[in-house]
Order: sequence, then structure tokens, then C-alpha cells
Amino acid sequence: MIEFISSADDVIAIKVTDKVMGPDLDAVMDRLDNVMARHDKIHVFVEAYGIDGIELAGLPSYIARAMPLFGKLTRFGRVAVVADQAWLRIGTRIESAVLPFISYKVFEPHQRDEALAWVEGKPAL
Repeated sequence: MIEFISSADDVIAIKVTDKVMGPDLDAVMDRLDNVMARHDKIHVFVEAYGIDGIELAGLPSYIARAMPLFGKLTRFGRVAVVADQAWLRIGTRIESAVLPFISYKVFEPHQRDEALAWVEGKPAL
């Protein structure tokens, strides 16, 4: 399940829990398209707890919509990932190494407020 979190206008902030379904991915892509239409540089905040799967039926549509983003990667600025599962934190660090021009930071759940402040460009708490 994906839930949108209130954040700065140039930030896509989501909380992901349990299983991610196709309509969740569509909603994220819709929000991403909307924010990218209004801002040259966007930032992403992801808070993830207890992820236990993704609905495979929704993946082809999501991948088709996500592919054009590879040409827009320079428009991503700060990406903060707060995760309670080590595999997500490790995966984010790997992604950060593959995309060194995007500023990634990984946080544990107790650092959630610090992570959101950082991705919004606010002073450290």
C-alpha cells in the first residue's frame, strides 16, 4: 500500500507498507508526472515499513511509464529512503552508487523527521 505524505511542492513523499499493488504504482507515476511538470528539479522521500511484495500484474504498465524517466534522471535531486528492512537500505545504497549524480541518503525509522527535513532542503533538526 502506498500513502502520500504532505511535503514541499517539489517533493514526492510516500509511505509504503505491506504489498504494493498496480493502482499504487499508477498513483505514484501520476504524482511524479504532475510534480515534474511544475519543477525542473524534484526530490523524493520514501518511508518503507514491512514491505512483503509487489503485485506482478501491475509491473508491465509501471515499467512502460517509468522507462522515459531514464532520460530525465538529472532532474532528480535529493532522495531520502527511510526503511525498517536492511535489504531496502542496502538496495538504496547500491542504487546510489549506480546513480552518483543523484544525492541519496538512507535512514532508519527513528531518523524519519531528519530524513524528510533533509529531502525538503530544511536545516538539520
